[in-house]
Amino acid sequence: MTDTPDIDSGPIEPSSSAARATASVPDASDATTGQLVSRLSQEVSELVRGELQLAKVEMTGKAKAAGIGAGLFGGAGVIALYGLGVLIATVILALSLVLDAWLAALIVAVVLFAVAGVTALMGKKRVQEAAPVTPTETVDSVKKDVRAVKGARKR
Repeated sequence: MTDTPDIDSGPIEPSSSAARATASVPDASDATTGQLVSRLSQEVSELVRGELQLAKVEMTGKAKAAGIGAGLFGGAGVIALYGLGVLIATVILALSLVLDAWLAALIVAVVLFAVAGVTALMGKKRVQEAAPVTPTETVDSVKKDVRAVKGARKR
């Protein structure tokens, strides 16, 4: 069995009961069929646990990145709402024919919309970095394990 590395905590160690059971099984050339089946069952179980742990770590990272991107989109919406309020204030000031005041309000509105645009682009980039949502590293690792088992079975 190959150990699947965990991003946060290093290689996955077999459980103590699995290690004891494997240690008591003789070499494959001297083992009985029952011992080999038992050993296969333990190793497949450990492999599945390792792959599930890898998938969990990978999905947690992608969900975190998507959450940050969604938060930036939300921030862009709030800033755009403030920009709309400033734009409305600009129209009111323009109607009152106070040239300096409406011009200042228009400049503030343009700046707020520019900030909203930059924030939206940053959010879009973060969400795209999180895609695809499937745990691609785990899928590749499982495919590699299946190929190894098929190759060993043909021998």
